[in-house]
Amino acid sequence: MYPTDSASRHTAAAAARKARTVRFVFSPPTEEAAGLLTLPWTQPLEEWQDQRLVEIRQRGISRHIVRFVADSGELYALKAINEDLARREYRLLRKLAELGVPAVHVVGVVVDRGPDMDAILVTRFLDYATTYRAVFSSPRGGQPTDRLLDALVELLVRLHLSGFFWGDCSLSNTLFRYDAGTFEAYLVDAETSEQHPTLTAGQRRYDVELAEERVYGELLDLQAGELLSPEVDPLEIAAELPRRYALLWDELTREELLHPDDQRFRIAHRLRRLNELGFDVDEIELIAAPDGNKLRLRTKVAESGHHSRQLFLRTGLIAEENQARRLLNDIASYRAYLEQQRGHPVSEMVAASQWLAGIYDPVIAAIPGELAGRLPPAEIFHEILEHRWYMSEAAGADVGTTAAARSYYQTVLPGVPELLSEDGPAGESGLMS
Repeated sequence: MYPTDSASRHTAAAAARKARTVRFVFSPPTEEAAGLLTLPWTQPLEEWQDQRLVEIRQRGISRHIVRFVADSGELYALKAINEDLARREYRLLRKLAELGVPAVHVVGVVVDRGPDMDAILVTRFLDYATTYRAVFSSPRGGQPTDRLLDALVELLVRLHLSGFFWGDCSLSNTLFRYDAGTFEAYLVDAETSEQHPTLTAGQRRYDVELAEERVYGELLDLQAGELLSPEVDPLEIAAELPRRYALLWDELTREELLHPDDQRFRIAHRLRRLNELGFDVDEIELIAAPDGNKLRLRTKVAESGHHSRQLFLRTGLIAEENQARRLLNDIASYRAYLEQQRGHPVSEMVAASQWLAGIYDPVIAAIPGELAGRLPPAEIFHEILEHRWYMSEAAGADVGTTAAARSYYQTVLPGVPELLSEDGPAGESGLMS
């Protein structure tokens, strides 16, 4: 519709000029986010009406207005926040990505939206991610407190080793991904974070104390909503956080005295243990002492994804680290089976190719259409392997992957909650403040 009088033309021109003042500070590459430019940025975020808005079920608590947009097959989180804080969080999230610390991917910041309106920080929502409230609403394999707590502690340690003070460590500010029966934790909110060359013991201790306090409050909230098992004590669980943090930090950074006779073995054992925990050693220092040599390690976050890269190189599959390790183990088992059947060695690449075509692909192709997307394919395959083990134990014989998959699709996968996002428009009920 075109303006029919001078007043209408003036209003339309003013609106156009106002729209042109909006500035987008997006990280390259930005092609996939180009569709976001057509959102109603000059309106308050809480008043948006757009068919691309979606609801996120069972999401955490936020101090700010946060809404979610689905565009071009991607899901984005939009948070209204003071411009200085938005730019600061944008820089910190980019730095975390450079350091390999698990965190949401920041897309950019939208500023100059109009008088008295905050900037908007845009991040990409993690595929197959879930919130702690969603996990407790539909627990799988018993109460998930231990696994969530371990994942949160590991994330906090990774941040501290990288020189980051979180300042707001909590379950609400974390997203979780299933990874072969465990959880991988990803930082969502870096608004209160600070980056330092290294953290002092006091800074780390204060960050852990804040985390314990916030987790306790969140567990009390779950208890009030009858999402916690009656035998779970929020105070006891929250008190576990500093204890587990101290154990992991000690494992990664402690000094130990080595006798020269077993020095090489002990160092190799320590390094292997650190690698298994997902960390690398940046520097090894041996200090002469009266009773031997004192070993001092400088630990850093490992270059993530060793097993994921190995799996991708052999099969082209993309998986989380623990999932990849499990699939590689199954490929190794299949390779041994092939060698036994054929009576001669089989190369890793040949075994992986035949495993992919004869085992993995048929299992994934058999996922019922209405259940597709409940879990990543690699996680489904991992769970089928687990299901096969339990079925074989009960039967007293190996039931095979095909039978295990058929049973899993009938009895287990239907009980997995749907993805957090819901298609369709989102009203004001989708706001967090």
